This record gives sequence, C-alpha cells and structure tokens, in this order.
Amino acid sequence: MVPIEHTDPINVRILSVSEDKIAGFVREPFAEIARRADVPLETVLERIRAMLEAGTIRRVRQTLLATNLAEGALVAWKVPSEKLDSAFDFMFQQDPYSGHVVIRSTDAQIPGEAYKLWTTLKVPAGYSLDEHCELLCRKTGAQAYRLMPARGIFALGVGHVRRKTIEPGDRSPEPAKMHVVETVRLTEHEWKVLTELKREFLPGEIREPAWNERAAEAGVTLEEFFAVAESLADRKLIGRFSTFLEHVKPNQTGTRVTRFNALFHWAVPKGREIEAGSEVGRHEVLTHCYWREGGPEFNNVNIMAVAHGTDKDRVLAHKASIDRHLEESGFSVSYTNVFWGGRSEIKPSEISPLVYKNWISMQKD
Repeated sequence: MVPIEHTDPINVRILSVSEDKIAGFVREPFAEIARRADVPLETVLERIRAMLEAGTIRRVRQTLLATNLAEGALVAWKVPSEKLDSAFDFMFQQDPYSGHVVIRSTDAQIPGEAYKLWTTLKVPAGYSLDEHCELLCRKTGAQAYRLMPARGIFALGVGHVRRKTIEPGDRSPEPAKMHVVETVRLTEHEWKVLTELKREFLPGEIREPAWNERAAEAGVTLEEFFAVAESLADRKLIGRFSTFLEHVKPNQTGTRVTRFNALFHWAVPKGREIEAGSEVGRHEVLTHCYWREGGPEFNNVNIMAVAHGTDKDRVLAHKASIDRHLEESGFSVSYTNVFWGGRSEIKPSEISPLVYKNWISMQKD
C-alpha cells in the first residue's frame, strides 16, 4: 500500500513543497517538486498519484492569477434560510463562474450577519459582475448581494501541511508586497494554450514530461506551448503549480487536513489600507489576504484574510497575534470580526470568454 495520509513523513516533505512553493510556470513541475523535497521523482509521482486517487489531494493543476484575467469579487449573499442549501447547490454545481462556495456565520451583531452564503465570482473581461449576480439572484432566490472586488492582494498560497508548524506571530522579515489587480486581455491563441494549461491533471497524467499532451491538445508545438506559458508568467498571470489538499472533507481513511476556516475582518483608517494589508499579509499562517471594501453592511471593513486550522482556539490565537501586531504598528482598528466557515465546496472558476457567452444564453429565463 502506498501511504496516502498527509501526515506520512515522505508525503509531508512532498506536500510542503507541492502545495504552494512551485511559483510561476515550470517546464518539469513534478521534477522540480522532487528536487526541492529531496525525494526521488518516481516516489513523488507515485505518492501524488495515490493521494489524488484517495481524495487526500483534491486536484493538481497550474493555477492562474485569475484576478488579472477576469473581473472578480468576493460576494456575500443574503438568502432566505429555507433556500440557503439550494442556493449553495446551484452555485457549486451549476455556475462555473462561482469558485469557493461557503456558508459562513458570525456572532457579531451587524447587518452583514444576515449574509450567510459567500462565494468567489469571476466573469470574463467585458462582462458584468452585477448582471451575473442578478441572474444568480433570479435562479436561487437570493434577496441581496454585496460585491467586494480585490483592490490589492497581499498573500495567496494554500500550504496547509507547511502551516501546521507555524506559531502565532510568525511572520516574514519584511512587509508583504501588494499585487495590484488589473485586467489583461489575451489573444484567442493565448486562450487556447491557457485552457489546456489550467486543466486539472488526472491520476494517469501525473508524469514527466508533464506538458507534451497538453500542447498537442492545444494544437501547438511544445515550444509554442512553453513560449505562451512563459509569456503569461512574465506578465504575472500565472500563479503556481499546486497539489490542492482536500482540507474540509475526509479522505478514504476518514482523516481531515483541517477543521476550521476563518475569514478575518479588520477596518483600518481610510488611506492606510496598503500599509495595513502589508503588515497583516506578512503573517505566515494566512492563506489569503486582500484589500476589499465591505461597505456599511460589514462596518466598512477593508482588510480581509483567511486562516485554517484543526483547533479553533489556535486559529483565534493567530488572529490575536495579528491584532497585536497591527496595534504595535500604529494602526487604529475601528472594527474586527471573524466569519467562520461551515459547509463549503471549492472549484476553479471558469474564466474563458470562449465559453461564457454560450453558458449565459442557456440560463435565460
């Protein structure tokens, strides 16, 4: 039996690299994982394949900085309680443009407490987020929504295995740099390559060379495929090559990677969002950190971050350390809160304009 647990020592070495350390585009991604983890390539291929088949890893794929390829936002939805589950199901199962779909709750007495359903949403450039949300309201019975596009990104990298050993207060030596969100237009040729580049790897595709068949499916030579992929990387449109752990659902043996998913909110003084986000984003425990405007429903929160863990008190200890760091750095926080995740599903958002028009036409009432 090939070990499939994320706690197996060899798997820990592999996952500590493969979750979020292979940045940009790499011509031999599995070989690079093997090199950095100091594990033979044959073992890396065998272990990743086995963990994918067992559900320990939920997907293997080249990620994109999709915020620069499509119009995107975090969306909070106000849905009647009797329609909450069906709205969740529709957005996960029938809307390719909704990515993370999470039911969240908070103890804070704010208008935003009524917004139980949270999703990420992306639509191709040239299309409207608001029009898409209005369509989803008609389909699901949602009464209201709040769009919160990212104005800047300070942290983005989901390395659950690596983060298990991080202590509250652990942070990078320097403030995080903000990635500015700006939409880039691609040619049809680039979209053909990108569509194959971002497709999830099946277990039988976990091998080296990794990209030969993808190039053939895109109808280009391997060198053309590499040229486009590396051009996209140079333009900061490529995220990382990643093995995503199934961190909510148990694998075949019933083991979970994490139990608690916390969305942290802070309202910092207007005009200091970049400074504050750079201080929050340097904390190693965070998988995501953004400048987003929550509006009056969420007490004008403007810095949001996500942390995961197996122990709720430890997740709160991480938040407390970030709170202290903000105070010590001279930021007056007028409001802070935690929205806890419950039921959740995650899938990559479709961003291709080549398929959006057909999907929209099929959804018309």
